[in-house]
Amino acid sequence: MKKNILYLGIAVIIGLLGGYLLFGNNSDSATQLSDTHDHSEAAATQMWTCSMHPQIMKSEPGDCPICGMDLIPAETGAEGLSANEIKMTENAMALANIQTSIVGSVTVSNEDGMISLSGKIAENEENNAIQASYFEGRLERLNVSYDGQKVNKGQLLATIYSPNLVAAQQELITAASLKESQPALYNAVRNKLKLWKLSGSQINSIESSGKVRENFPIYATVSGTVAMVMASEGDYLKQGQPILKVSNLNSVWAEFDAYENQISQFNKGQKIKVATNAYPNKEFDAVISFIDPVLNTNTRTVTVRTTLNNKENLFKPGMFVTGKIKGKTVVAEKSLSIPASAVLWTGERSLVYIKTNPNEAVFEMREVTIGARNGDNFTITSGLENGDEIVTNGTFTVDAAAQLQGKKSMMNKSGGKTMTGHEGHLGTQSGAENKANTTSLMKIKLPIEFQEKFQPVLSAYLKMKDAFIASDTKQISILAKATSTTLKSIDRTSLGKMEQSHIKKSIETLDNIAKSDNLKNQREHLVVLNENIVPIAMSLEDIDSKLYVQKCPMANNNKGAVWLSTEKDIRNPYYGEQMLTCGSVIEEIK
Repeated sequence: MKKNILYLGIAVIIGLLGGYLLFGNNSDSATQLSDTHDHSEAAATQMWTCSMHPQIMKSEPGDCPICGMDLIPAETGAEGLSANEIKMTENAMALANIQTSIVGSVTVSNEDGMISLSGKIAENEENNAIQASYFEGRLERLNVSYDGQKVNKGQLLATIYSPNLVAAQQELITAASLKESQPALYNAVRNKLKLWKLSGSQINSIESSGKVRENFPIYATVSGTVAMVMASEGDYLKQGQPILKVSNLNSVWAEFDAYENQISQFNKGQKIKVATNAYPNKEFDAVISFIDPVLNTNTRTVTVRTTLNNKENLFKPGMFVTGKIKGKTVVAEKSLSIPASAVLWTGERSLVYIKTNPNEAVFEMREVTIGARNGDNFTITSGLENGDEIVTNGTFTVDAAAQLQGKKSMMNKSGGKTMTGHEGHLGTQSGAENKANTTSLMKIKLPIEFQEKFQPVLSAYLKMKDAFIASDTKQISILAKATSTTLKSIDRTSLGKMEQSHIKKSIETLDNIAKSDNLKNQREHLVVLNENIVPIAMSLEDIDSKLYVQKCPMANNNKGAVWLSTEKDIRNPYYGEQMLTCGSVIEEIK
């Protein structure tokens, strides 16, 4: 009996020992497997991104396929962020040199009541004259071929071959032989030529010589400076078609932008002192001659104008000027003032990025209402509060990050994903997303005849754009000159003031590109050119082939810049081979 108990005890001990060895080891193994699985899962979820191109997501470290920078660990989550907040890494903040500052109220003292305005010199439209062709014909020779050239009354401007004028001269010679018998016919023929602005001496010369003149001269009817050449040699001109726009710069306009809240302080006839950087120690006395009755809804400003005597040729159209006007006296008031670099302006909205978390780099876009500008600062009338922390340097970079992450941004009021990208370039967008991203590119109304003649300009522009991609400075200059010449040949009299301004600025910029032999300088001018020529292209109702409006967020000092292309694939003209595929398609023009 005792032996049985002993054997049973030994069996229990052996059973317990075996169970421990079996299940204890399995538990440890399971724990180890569990630990290994968790570690692998965590490693699998770790992604790598580019600080400058956050749409790039890779499962392992390496180089950014767009800019070549080292990839950094991506954030594993965005817990606690609202729908339109974005979070940036410390590396991204440092690389983009993003700086913030606290908004504080400042005391504005204006004891003398002087209001400062910014503006620029413009041509006096009242002194402008159009030199037109008074009869149909082919422009054989144009003696005045560039803007800024001086023209004197009576100067030979052009020579035209006109079949109608040749026929009219033959009629005069025939009628001259019948003037005794048919004086009415003779006088009618002479009056017909007078209506075509032929002088009495010219008519008498044709009559007395009995010879028909094939190429007929056109003389200047006014003196001044050529503001715009509106025709080219070889053009077939219609009756009344403009050849030159001539401006008399003996007097010019100084046009200032006044904010909506300042309008009540200005009156016609009010004295204003005008100053310019060209003559820093001089002030020019003038009076307000015109206050625009219509408010510019894009800038929320009105134009305040004064007329300046310019017989000494001191003022040049386009020159920046400042004006000081005696307004209401303000002793002291509290207002919020922020640096101008903090504000993004779309033409309709003024935006800032506010830091919503004081301990982390979390930002959100906010619309603000700006008041008067004082030097490098804006007064904020609504949208911010005392103590808010805002981005004051690198604002465009933060906005680009918001756009890429599908948050509300300067070009996307409602948010929503705007880009995809695991490729070598930024992904394209859907139609709805494109519309959201092109709100800042204003579409304009263009006459059909202008649209047809603008097609060769597009062709010339696209060739020049390809030269920018190839970084070929010499070829860029040649093609810029060709594009400018083609654009100058288009009749622009049917266009509105804003459309003409786009064309004029495009021509000026193309000429600057053609004159430069520095690639960096040419690309700086390309930014301005595209700001003016892209809205025109977007407004064309019928084009030869599909065009793509493309944008690089890093161009123009991280402010972003657009260009036109016939190819959907990105070929960046602002960086060439350095970052050839950096950019995205933001609009399709069919």
